Amino acid sequence: MKLLIHGGFFSESSQSIETKLVKQQAMSQIIRDAYVYLKEHTAKQTVVYAVKLLEDNPLFNAGIGSQIQRDGIIRMSASLMDGKTKKFSGVINIQQIKNPIEVVSCLQEVDDRVLGGEGANTFAQHIGTESYSTEIPQRRKEYEEKLAATGIGTVGCVAIDAHGNLAAATSTGGKGFEIPGRISDSATVAGNYANGECAVSCTGVGEDIVSGALAAKIVTRVTDGIEIKSAFEKSFLELEEFDGFAGAIGIDKNGAMYWQESHPQIVFAAYDGLELTVFQ
Repeated sequence: MKLLIHGGFFSESSQSIETKLVKQQAMSQIIRDAYVYLKEHTAKQTVVYAVKLLEDNPLFNAGIGSQIQRDGIIRMSASLMDGKTKKFSGVINIQQIKNPIEVVSCLQEVDDRVLGGEGANTFAQHIGTESYSTEIPQRRKEYEEKLAATGIGTVGCVAIDAHGNLAAATSTGGKGFEIPGRISDSATVAGNYANGECAVSCTGVGEDIVSGALAAKIVTRVTDGIEIKSAFEKSFLELEEFDGFAGAIGIDKNGAMYWQESHPQIVFAAYDGLELTVFQ
């Protein structure tokens, strides 16, 4: 049993040494809690649980830490892929929801598994999700100062459970100050993908990740027999052709973990029950 989580890049807002330390501590606690959860749950359940913990922490750009778009409204996206069933589900530009990843999890059980805008909002209401404002004072201040336009952040988790099942989940609060209706990678197979061979979650500039088909490309290469390290390196090398800004975490069916970034510095943590790695 192993898992990795990521908390985006250190560029969505000004980052003091103190803030970086607090984020490091938060990542350490979240991944430890998620690992305890993994012991009694599936990989799919665990990635949802871990991403929910990240959404609940305002230090990260997802859930209650989400960025504000150009029209002053917060719209979030998230997705989940179960490597065992090959089911992908996602919400795009959902509003007034504390935990988009929970709505995504419920979509795994219906036929129409990717919903956007009002459709996503209506589905959330239909399943009884409470309306919740995810705006926090820091994000409003950044928006008013137009600093949120530099935001690059997403959270995600990949895991392998005791039965060898893989899953990936990703959630984002956007890049901030974007055109309303903009769609990033987080609710697409470019940003979040898993099958029985590998699971990958991405962060960075959504347009670059989509252009590089990054998560699906890495997983496909591993599925075709390339080791995970080489699959990452080749895929990131292709990003260099257009200076793509991305980071990714991944784990294969043998428990091999790997992570890479095209620009510094992705925030991630990896844990196998014995050794904890936190990097930022």
